[in-house]
Amino acid sequence: HRRWEEYADGMAYILNINDPKAVPAEIGFSFSKAFQFAYIKKAALAELKQKGLINSTELWESLEALKGFSWFKSSPLLEYVSQHWKEDYFFGHQFLNGLNPYMIHRCSKLPSNFPVTEEMVKPFLANGSSLTVEMAKGNIFLSDYKIMEGLPTRVIDGKPVPLTAPLCLLYVNPEKKLLPIAIQLGQQPSEENPIFLPSDSESDWLLAKIFVRHADSLYATLVVHLLDNHLLAEVFTIATLRNLPGIHPLHKLLIPHHRYTLNINILARKLTFYISMTYTSLCLPEDIVARGLESIPNFYFRDDALRLWNIINSFVKAMVAYYYPSDSDVSEDSELQGWVNEIFYYGFLGNGDSGIPSSFQTVEELIKFVTMVIFTSSVKHAAVASSQFDFLGWIPNGPVLLLQAPPTTKGQSRKETILETMPDKSSAGFIMSIWWQLSWKHDDFVPLGTYPDQRFDEPAALQMIKDFQAELSSLSVAITKRNSELELPYSYLNPKEIENSVAI
Repeated sequence: HRRWEEYADGMAYILNINDPKAVPAEIGFSFSKAFQFAYIKKAALAELKQKGLINSTELWESLEALKGFSWFKSSPLLEYVSQHWKEDYFFGHQFLNGLNPYMIHRCSKLPSNFPVTEEMVKPFLANGSSLTVEMAKGNIFLSDYKIMEGLPTRVIDGKPVPLTAPLCLLYVNPEKKLLPIAIQLGQQPSEENPIFLPSDSESDWLLAKIFVRHADSLYATLVVHLLDNHLLAEVFTIATLRNLPGIHPLHKLLIPHHRYTLNINILARKLTFYISMTYTSLCLPEDIVARGLESIPNFYFRDDALRLWNIINSFVKAMVAYYYPSDSDVSEDSELQGWVNEIFYYGFLGNGDSGIPSSFQTVEELIKFVTMVIFTSSVKHAAVASSQFDFLGWIPNGPVLLLQAPPTTKGQSRKETILETMPDKSSAGFIMSIWWQLSWKHDDFVPLGTYPDQRFDEPAALQMIKDFQAELSSLSVAITKRNSELELPYSYLNPKEIENSVAI
C-alpha cells in the first residue's frame, strides 16, 4: 500500500497518499501533535482576523507597524533582526549563519555576466588593495541565484509578481566581517540592470539588498527546505518502509529519523520546483570544500555542522560495522540493495551524474550513505527550519513576496519605495503567521540521538547509542559556552535543539 507516485516532471517521487486522514497510524502524527497543529493554526487566524488583515490589500503605513503582532514578541532574535536588517554587516552575516548557509561560495574569478570593475569596488576594500589581490587572498565570495532565472511566479491583479536572479559579491574585510560590495539584480548585464554599490543612495542600496534577500529566502524555503529536506527525507522514508523489514538493523537505526515525515509532507505539499542535487552537495564535509568555505571566519554553521557530521558518522560507523563485518555482508544483503536502488531511481531519477550510488559494494560506502541520510533528516533540516521565524518573521529582512519590479536605474528610489515594494497587509500578516506556526516546538519533540522506542536488544548496540548521546551532550555544552560569548548566538545546531526527524 506504500507505493511511489510521480510528483512533478524532473522531481523526486512521493508517497501515493494525498489525504492526511489516510496516513497509516504507524507513520502518522500523534494525537498531541495533531491537536497542537490545529490549535496553532486557529490562534494565528484569530490574530489576523482581529487586526482586520484577512483580505486587506492596503500597504503598510510604516515598517514599525509590522511589529504589532503577538508572535513578534516570542523571539528575541527577531527583535535584533528588526533593528539591524539594514546594516551591511548583518546582511553578510546571514549568508553564513542565517536561514541559508548553502549558497555562498568563494570567488576566484568573476562570472562573465557580472562585470564588476576594480574602480567600482576599490573604495570598499582594504586601503591600497584591489579586487584581484583580495580574490587571490581568498577574501572574495559570491552568491549567485541563477537558478531563479525565468521561473514562473504568482499572478496578482493580472501581473506576475517580480522574481529576480541576482548576483551578490561579498568581501571579508580586515576585521573579519563579511560585507556586500556589489549587487546586480538580473543575470544579463545591461544599462537597465546596473550594478549597485554601497556608495549609492541609501534607498537604492537597501532596495538592492532587499531583492537579494527576497531571492535568498525563496531559495532557502523552496530548495533547501522543501526539496533538499522534506522531499528527500520522504524518499528515504518510503524506501525504508518498502525495503527494510522491522527486524532489519538499518530499519531499526533509521526509522526514528523518519518519524512524522510522510504526514508533514502530505500537509505541506503545495509547491513544485526543480533542482538537481549531487551526492557531494548532500555530504557536508565535501560541500564545504567544494564551495571553498574551509577558512572563512565566524562561520558557526560550518563549525557545528562539521562536528555533528563527524559525531553521526562515528555512531553509524560503529553500528554498521557491528552488523556488517565485511564488504560481502553488504553486497549480499538484497534488502539493503533494494533500498538504495529505490532511492537512486525514485529520489534522483536514475541520474548517474548525481554521484548517488545505486548499489553498495563496501561497508565504507554504506557508512557514508547512512550518515548522509541521518544528517539530512535531522541536522540539515534544523539549520533552515529552526531559523525561519527568526530571520523571515521580520518581513523586510526576508520577504518571500515583493510587489514592485526591481529598479532599472539608479537614483530613482525613495524611502517610500521600500514600503511600496513590501507585501500588502494581508500577505505580510499571513506570511508572518506561517513562520510563527512553523517555529512552534511541539510537546512531543524528540531531540537528535534520543530513541524513546528501544528497537535494539544487543548490549553492544545499546552502548553505541549511549556513546552517541554522550558525544552530542558534550557538543551541546561547547556550543552553549561559545554562544554565551557571541553578540548574536548561533544555536540552531545545538543538539538539544535539533529534531531527530523532518517532523515540521
